[in-house]
Amino acid sequence: MAEVKLNLQQEGPSAFEIIDEKGKAGEMVFDIQGSDLTVYHTEVEPDREGMGYAKLLLEAMVAYVRENKLMVIPLCPYVHLQFRRHEELYHDIWNKKNEN
Repeated sequence: MAEVKLNLQQEGPSAFEIIDEKGKAGEMVFDIQGSDLTVYHTEVEPDREGMGYAKLLLEAMVAYVRENKLMVIPLCPYVHLQFRRHEELYHDIWNKKNEN
């Protein structure tokens, strides 16, 4: 069973990492500046695609953001697409100040 772990870094980007029985299966790379969490990239290992791992990473990030009263800047194409498709789920944490 897959588990999401938070890997916070003082310097450089942090990540939510998904670990399964084979090891690290993917990650969502982000940085926090003030009250904004900027998501840069989400990636799942090719042999683990289609297993819902990206969604688990998204859910972990959203829970963390809400718990810590942050706002999300979704630069990652996957996260941005999910926010646009399901705006009703994420409108409270979506920082649209930098949207075009």
